[in-house]
Amino acid sequence: MSRPRARSLVLCAAALALAIITQRGLAQSPAADPDAQARAAFLTVHRVLTSPRCRNCHPRGDRPLQFDDGVPHAQDISRRSVQNGMPCSTCHRDRNGELPGQPPGAPHWGLPPASAPMVFEGKSPRELCEQLKDKQATGGRDLPALLEHIEKDPLVLWGFRPGPGRTPVPVPFAQFTAATRTWVARGGPCPE
Repeated sequence: MSRPRARSLVLCAAALALAIITQRGLAQSPAADPDAQARAAFLTVHRVLTSPRCRNCHPRGDRPLQFDDGVPHAQDISRRSVQNGMPCSTCHRDRNGELPGQPPGAPHWGLPPASAPMVFEGKSPRELCEQLKDKQATGGRDLPALLEHIEKDPLVLWGFRPGPGRTPVPVPFAQFTAATRTWVARGGPCPE
């Protein structure tokens, strides 16, 4: 066999091998793995839930947070305030005030109950994912109920349109719900 022809056969064999490896690699890539896609989608969910608009009412302790930097709520407000006869609706109405600096508002403004506080503050993606799948931690909500909650609850929706002077959730609502649907459809696989 001539040297040019041998070189041509070697190049063809190498190209064929590369094509096979590439094809197999694509079949096994994370982009083609639905669970990997769902885990990646959950990173968007995590980004939303740990943003100030969500985190402030889902703190580590019994005291809500305020503003983008998450400072403890003024006036020493806590879950005890509600127990002592001062519900959040004392200041927070069903909708935002017209001017910057007025208390934000949405229907049923308040912290989650102490029995299921749904802490978002400081949670890693894996920790938050595991918590959202735990029906005891979510007050009995399974993943489909959680999806319905985020798609329809006026207080959740408020975070995407928080009114004058407040930074909205960092991801558009449609992108957030699409990511949540992707994650829920696969049964809620958690990031590593």
